[in-house]
Amino acid sequence: MKKTPSTLPDDIETLKKMLLERDKRIAKLERVNQKLSDKLQQLLEQYNLAQYKKYSPSSESYQGDGEVLNEAEQLADEEQTESEATQTDAEKPVKPRRPRIAAELPRVDVVHDITDKTCACCGHALHRMGEEVSEQIEFLPAQIRVIKNIRPKYSCRACESQGTEVAIQIADVPPAILPKSMATPSLLAQIISSKMHYGMPLYRQEKLFAQAGIELSRQTMSRWLITCADKLEPLLALMKNTLLQQPVLWADETTVNVLDVEKSTCYMWVYGCGIESSTGAKLVLFDYQDGRGGKHPKAYLDGYTGYLQVDGYAGYEQTQATLVGCWAHARRKFVEAQKAQGKSKTGKADWAINHIQKLYALESKLKTKAAEVKYQQRQEVAKPLLQQLWDWLEKSKDTIPTESLLSKAITYSLNQWPKLIGYLEDGRLNIDNNRAERAVKPFVIGRKAWLFANTTSGAKASAALYSLVETAKINGLEPYDYLTTLFKALPTADTPDKLTKLLPF
Repeated sequence: MKKTPSTLPDDIETLKKMLLERDKRIAKLERVNQKLSDKLQQLLEQYNLAQYKKYSPSSESYQGDGEVLNEAEQLADEEQTESEATQTDAEKPVKPRRPRIAAELPRVDVVHDITDKTCACCGHALHRMGEEVSEQIEFLPAQIRVIKNIRPKYSCRACESQGTEVAIQIADVPPAILPKSMATPSLLAQIISSKMHYGMPLYRQEKLFAQAGIELSRQTMSRWLITCADKLEPLLALMKNTLLQQPVLWADETTVNVLDVEKSTCYMWVYGCGIESSTGAKLVLFDYQDGRGGKHPKAYLDGYTGYLQVDGYAGYEQTQATLVGCWAHARRKFVEAQKAQGKSKTGKADWAINHIQKLYALESKLKTKAAEVKYQQRQEVAKPLLQQLWDWLEKSKDTIPTESLLSKAITYSLNQWPKLIGYLEDGRLNIDNNRAERAVKPFVIGRKAWLFANTTSGAKASAALYSLVETAKINGLEPYDYLTTLFKALPTADTPDKLTKLLPF
C-alpha cells in the first residue's frame, strides 16, 4: 500500500521506527544487489577467460597438437605472409630463407660438365674459368644391420687321440647391458631417445621397425626399457647424491595415469639444478610417485636445507629447504584476470602486470651477470619496486569483490609474498620457476602421445630414462649419442670412479 502523508502516523517514535526499518530493507536490497552484481561479474570473467583460452594461442601448445589436413599449404601461406610483412613497397620481394646445412655433414661431389669443350665460334679449346656450386639435401633412411657375433671354439687333437678329457676353449661373451639379448647399445639408445626425446610411443616404433624388416614388438621394447632402468640405478643414485649437494634446486610436478594403480591420478615429480648457461653440475631428475602429498618431496629431499624454488603448492612446506616462490605463477593469475576483463578494457590487473614486467626487465638485463651483481642490482632496483607492489596489493585487497579473478590474484600474491621476494636473498636464485616448467614440459608432451603407463614399474622406468635424457640435453649432449656411449661403458663400470666418468656433466 502506497504511503501518503495522511496515512503516516503522527507519533514521532513510530515514524523513527518505520524509517529505521526502511533503511534496513534498503541495506538488505543493496547487499543482495551487490551479490548479484558480483556474481554477474564473476560469470562474465569466466566467459571471457574461457573465450580467450579457446580461441587464443597457448604457450603450452606443442608440435602435432591440433594439426590440420592442409598443414603444408597453411605453413607456406604463413611464410609468405611473414616475408611480405618484413618489406616495404620500395623493397624487392624477400626470398624464402633456405634451410641451413651443417658444415660437418658429409658432401658428395656430383660434377655436371659439358661434353664439347671447344668454342662454337672459332673452334679453340675452352679453358675452365671457375665453377658454380649449389647444394641439395639427400635423405638416406636409417641403416639397420645385424651384428653377427662369432666365437670360435678350440680343442686339442692330441688329447682327444689319447682319450684325455678335452677342455674346450672359447672367448668370453662380451659384456653387455642386456646379456643374451638382441639389443645393442645403439638400438636401445634409439628406442629411448625416440620415446623420451621425440615423444614417439612404442607402438609407432613397432611399425617403423616392421617397415625395416624387423619384428620387434612393443612388449619386448617395454621389457628392455624397464631392465635398462634397473641397471641404471647406481648411476641415478650418484646423480641424486650430486643434486642434493647443490645450494639451489628447483622442483615441479605433473600428473601421469598408471593403469595398475587404483588411484585415479599419479604424479611425476621433477627436481633439478643449474641452467643451460651455467657452469658446474646441471641435473634434471624425475621421480614417480602414486600421489601429490607433501611426503613425497620430503622423502626425496631428505636432509636438504638449501634453497628450493617452487610454485605455490603447499606440499613443499614439509621439506627442510628454504622455499623461494615463482613470479611467473603470480603474474599468470593477473593475466587471467586481465583477459577476463574482456577486450578493449583496462583495469587494476594491467597495472599489476606492468609493474611485474619491470621486475622481469631488470632480470633480462642481469641474465649474463655474476651472482654478486644480480644481488646488488636487485637490492637497489627490484626491492623498491616490490615495496610499491606490496603497498598496492594491501590497498586493493578490500576494494575488489572477493570472488573475482583479480581478488584471487591479489590474495595469492599476498599469501606467497615471503616466498616471492625470496629471490632477493641470493643472486643464484631466479625470479621464477620456469626452469622446472621447461624441464617437465618434454614429459608433458610425451605424455600426450602415449597417454598412460601400463604399470608402476613402467612409470618408474620412464622416470629413470627421462632423467638421463633431460640431463644430457641440459648439458648440451645429444641424447642418442650419450645413451649409446653410456650403454657401451656401463657393464664394465665396476668402480665409483668409472661410474662418475659416465655422468652427463
